Amino acid sequence: MICELKDVSRAEWLFSGIEDSIVRSCLAGMMGGKIYVTDAEKPKSAAAFLACFVFYVGEPSRELVMAKPRGLVCMVPQNAEWEKLITECHPCAGRDTRYAIRKDTRFQRDRLRAIAASLPEGYEFRRIDAELYDACLGAELFTDCVCHFSSVEEYLSLGRGYAVIKEGRIVSAASSYTVFPGGIEVEIDTVPEERRKGLASAVGAKLILSCLDDGLYPSWDAANMDSVRLAQRLGYELDREYTCWWLDGSSDQPIKDPDRPILP
Repeated sequence: MICELKDVSRAEWLFSGIEDSIVRSCLAGMMGGKIYVTDAEKPKSAAAFLACFVFYVGEPSRELVMAKPRGLVCMVPQNAEWEKLITECHPCAGRDTRYAIRKDTRFQRDRLRAIAASLPEGYEFRRIDAELYDACLGAELFTDCVCHFSSVEEYLSLGRGYAVIKEGRIVSAASSYTVFPGGIEVEIDTVPEERRKGLASAVGAKLILSCLDDGLYPSWDAANMDSVRLAQRLGYELDREYTCWWLDGSSDQPIKDPDRPILP
């Protein structure tokens, strides 16, 4: 029977070698992240769930895969055996490629400062406060910048982010998708009509510098090659590609183009 593992230390060994920040959040019990197992005493397989991501590790378990969370979900398998099981259990799921970014980046602060300073005339940075938190929640494009925190208070306490404002409106934002011990997962979005102006690069640099100033690591996982190129512009290095499967768990329909392109 599937259960939420309360003593996550019993499953830590199953996630050995996995550096993804979502998993780290789950193991730390942050952001509402949960670890599910079929044996709470001696788990041999586990699923880490936070936001819309589920990471499957250990011995492939059909029971775990069939019990995926409802709603939009991205299933990430540890190996080919888990891949096979996901496709068998959820033949409608859409296969996608994501890009893991190295987690040991040594940033060049002078370069980041120059990128942040390149914000075009007529635009300004604002740190995301309670007012901008509400504005992000109310704008579909920027929801992911704040929506995985349980409240504005939790966001202001644990998260951080910056918005680019033009004529009183958010046109680009970089924020903490999630947080984990010692760092954040970066989320960046720009409205379509303002892309290709360097806004994402500038606000991304602003956020990264803020993290570095406070001893936090700004982790990055890329949904597409646009995101990879933006990450590289800011000093990151590509680690590897990996495969995942997207599914709308409420209707069991495949998800097409689940991630919007992140453009500089």
